[in-house]
Amino acid sequence: MVNWTESGFIGQMFKVIYRFVAPTYAPSPLLWGDDAAVEERFGAEIVELNLFRRELVFRYPFPPRDVVAFFRHGYPPVNRAFASLDSSGRRELARELESLWAAHNRAQGDFTVVEADYLEVIAKHA
Repeated sequence: MVNWTESGFIGQMFKVIYRFVAPTYAPSPLLWGDDAAVEERFGAEIVELNLFRRELVFRYPFPPRDVVAFFRHGYPPVNRAFASLDSSGRRELARELESLWAAHNRAQGDFTVVEADYLEVIAKHA
């Protein structure tokens, strides 16, 4: 199982989104990216649990502004956040997401390269 971490880039992106959308009061899916939470959730039923911190590099042949548009149309959590907002909220969310992508961009020009941490979980059941 692969899970985004709260401290990684995608976790930061979700923090931006959560400032714009109403809370769900459900546990954050980012908890699956926390070692202690994973260990607690699997509990004694697991005979072997291996956790590995990994990194995914997002590479896009377009600038951060277009990456946000890409995520807005193709990544359901971002799509739903935009759909729940009025036009002013959509503009502000887009601006903040563009700033986040730009701040983490390791590329120059019309390219975007951003590193995102995740937790790989390999569990063996009893």
